[in-house]
This record gives sequence, C-alpha cells and structure tokens, in this order.
Amino acid sequence: MILVIRVRQIKVSVKKDNIQELYGALVRKLKINVNDIVNVNVVKKSIDARHKDNVCFVYEVDVNVKNINKIKFDNDVTMSVINKYSYSPSGNNELNNRPVIVGSGPCGLFCAYELAKEGYKPLIIERGEDMDSRVKTVNEFWNNGNFNSNSNVQFGEGGAGTFSDGKLSTQIKDKNNRIGEVLNIFVDNGAPQEILYDYMPHIGTDKLRDVVKNMRNKIISMGGEFRYNSCLNDINIVDNHVKSIVVNNEIIDCEILILAIGHSARDTFRMLHSKGIDMCNKPFAVGLRVMHDQNMISYNQYGDFYKYLRPASYKLTYNTSSGRGVYSFCMCPGGYVVNASSEDGRLVVNGMSNHDRGSGIANSAIVVTVNESDYGHNLFDGVRFQEKLEATAYKLGGGLIPIQKYGDYVNGVKSSDFGKILPMIKGKYTFSDLNLLFNDDINNSFKEAMDYFNHRINGFSDYDVILAGVESRTSSPVKIVRDDFYESNVFGIYPAGEGAGYAGGIVSAAVDGIKVFEAISSKYKKFF
Repeated sequence: MILVIRVRQIKVSVKKDNIQELYGALVRKLKINVNDIVNVNVVKKSIDARHKDNVCFVYEVDVNVKNINKIKFDNDVTMSVINKYSYSPSGNNELNNRPVIVGSGPCGLFCAYELAKEGYKPLIIERGEDMDSRVKTVNEFWNNGNFNSNSNVQFGEGGAGTFSDGKLSTQIKDKNNRIGEVLNIFVDNGAPQEILYDYMPHIGTDKLRDVVKNMRNKIISMGGEFRYNSCLNDINIVDNHVKSIVVNNEIIDCEILILAIGHSARDTFRMLHSKGIDMCNKPFAVGLRVMHDQNMISYNQYGDFYKYLRPASYKLTYNTSSGRGVYSFCMCPGGYVVNASSEDGRLVVNGMSNHDRGSGIANSAIVVTVNESDYGHNLFDGVRFQEKLEATAYKLGGGLIPIQKYGDYVNGVKSSDFGKILPMIKGKYTFSDLNLLFNDDINNSFKEAMDYFNHRINGFSDYDVILAGVESRTSSPVKIVRDDFYESNVFGIYPAGEGAGYAGGIVSAAVDGIKVFEAISSKYKKFF
C-alpha cells in the first residue's frame, strides 16, 4: 500500500500536449513551484470534447512533493492509496498432474501466466498455430482464399483478439486491481506504456502479436508448456471428476482443466454438452460492419481539433420502436474489416486496427440484439441461428465478403460501384444485397438505428457508407455453467472467459483467467 497525493482535473490544450505544459498546469493547480515536485506519475489521461472550440486533455496524476505542508487539499487534490494486485496461493490439496488450459486467447494466456509464476507449470493446448505461422496462414486466406478451419482469425495463438484493434477498455468492476495487473503484464511484455493511463487504451494488432509471443516465452521460462495444432477431442470423466483428456488422439492425464475455448469453438461446445457438462443458451447480437471516412468521424467528435488528435472512436446505442436494442460494437478507428471465418461454407466478418490506426477508414459493427424469440429455446438454437446467417453470407458472396452501400441497402438494390468512401478490407469481397441476410424486423431495426445515429454523428447514414456482413459473433451464444468457486458441475473443470460466457473483450477475459487462477491456487498446491 502506497500513499500519494492524487490530483485531478489538470487540463492541457491538445495543441500543446507535452511534459512542460502538464507540469505548468500541475503547479498552477497546486500553487507550488516546479522545484517542489519530486516525481509525477500519470494515472489517467482523458479528453474533454464537450466544447468543440476548446478541446483539451484532462490528466489525473499522482505526485510526490518535498513539503506536503505546502499542499492545500480540496475535491481535486486528495490523499490516495495505491493498491497493487497481490494474491498468495493457499491451497493444500495435492496435484498429481499439471493444470491443462484449453485455448491461448487472453483468458488462457493470463491464467497460464499467473499459474506459471506461482509454480503450477501449466500445459496450454491450442487448436491453431503459433503466432508467426498463424499470421502467414491468415494472410494466405485473405489473399488467396486458402482456408484452414483450425488456424484462422478465430483460432490460434492469442485468440480472436490477435486480429482486432487490441482494445483494452472494459466496463467490469475491479476492486482487487486485476485490471492493473493485466495492463502491467502487457507493458512488461512490450505493450506501449500509455495503456496504463490512456482514456481509450489499445495496443493494435501489429504490436499485440509480439506482446503475445513475449508472454508465451515468459510462461515457458517459468515452467509452462505450449502445444499448438492440438485440439481437445474428448474428456474422460470418472465419478463426476475429470480424469484425462484426449488431444489429437493422445490421452493426457489431468485433474484440472481450464476451458478458455473462445466463442467460436462450436464443436467443443457440442462435445462438452455430450459429456453432461451444464450449459445454457444466452442472448447475443448480430448485424453488419459499417465503414466511414475516419476524418468525418473525427471531425464530428472533436471539431477542427481532430487534426491534433489520433483517430476518434464512438459508442452508440439505441432502442427501436419495436423494442430491439441496437448498438455499436468493436469500433476500430483507422482500421480494416476482415474476413474472420472459421468454418467451411460459412462467412463472418470482424474489425481490426494497427497501433497507428492509419487506414483512413473507421469501421464498427452495428448490431441488433436477438434472443430466444428469434432463434428458439433449445441449447444450441442460438448457435444454429449464427450458422445459418454465416452460411447465407457465404452464399451471397460466393465465398467472398458481401458488401453494399448503405443507400442501396435502404433501397433494396445491389450496389454496382463505390462513392466517396472506398473500403478497407482484409479478404476479397463482392457486391451483394445484404437485406437477404436478415428478416424484415432485424433489417428495419438496423435502418431505424442508423437514422438515429446520423443525428449523433452527421454523415453516419450517408448513401456511400459501406456495409459488410455478417457480424454474428459478438459474444458466445451459450454459457458453460459454473459455481461460486468457478467450477462446473464436473469437478476439476473450470469454464472461463468469453467462450464460456463470462467475459466480453480482451481485458475482461484476461481478468476472468486471473480469477480462475485464484480459485485453483486457493484449493491446490503448486505442481512439482
């Protein structure tokens, strides 16, 4: 526990954002001399764009000074306690075998990282390839159409987040500073320092790949092991305890199995259900990727000050007249729409950005909520609903990403050319009529929301805006039930992360992985 002076509401013009301006604003706020400052640590950096004629950064910092008696405390200047993440394993049960983690996405990686750090020597199995091989495979698919159902945008080292914007914002509550632990581990493994305080932290897919490889190597150095191209085929359960698993027809003894499988492992979901593991369906959302000129988005958010700022993001929500929720999802400033397919004969899209967000095109999914009234009440009805949409998208584009200008989508005609906006897409595409993807209710909800969003961001529903489909994997359509100790109805099996239905994004998945580590290490001794 560290006691510091926390100073809030330090405003700096976006035109003059440098250390001298920050220190100048800080000493004016504290009414001290710059020589009185011992050190400054930036805690948060946000942006105030409420007044488009005076956009500024707002800093929150921790500061140490030579003489605390000079400080006058008020609502913006307070004493604050810094609590760093700390957890000490306390388990007493013996482990006969090392824990096995299925999946090397954020949840699996961070669970493995903490387990390895404490001496549990986890084995991580991943159905896809290692990072370098996976990137080559994905580029081969995007460029030439050669598809690998086990190694693609969804499956492989780093999980689906590898081919994303690397966004690190989250809505979860965190009293134990697990989020801080996640961000610090990222920075320790090569992520930019700014993610520790930035108002919209992101790494970018290009930098995230190296961070993931560095984490893998660190886990190995601490006793962990990775096996790629290794798919979980079966689980052997005896007296309601996991006893072993089958991976590529090899039997591996285990008594701790962490299922960090991601939201696209439909074959694994079905296998788990066949083994009697409790699951239920859950609502999700489906829609289309929407591409805009990035400068238009940035100008709407920041006015003329956008020239001094990085490409702007947005977050939009709307409730339609029919009662549907519609919202923006996974917004990628200066990014690309990507073919994120993971199954033969089915097509799904996602968005990604590099760290510089420099493509000139903004894209986001605009998605419409769906539930059991849309797809049915049985466990895998939501999965089948997704599969049908993705098969339709594949058919519409003849295996290519189906795209359409928004004005043509409204008028129900297939586009034949582009207007003011040119697409930024990884993977081949073709013009189609995207109305054929959805029923009238979902199409009408999408169009109603787009008109509303145009009042929030002028130009959002312009004729030349480009749509791409289908966005169907916003979250897992099922949840693997677990108890308060993170364990399923089968002892030794720990469902975790986004695929199990307990997270929605890189940080929340990573935090869930840490929670599972805590649950395991509070019950079991380290593995020797």
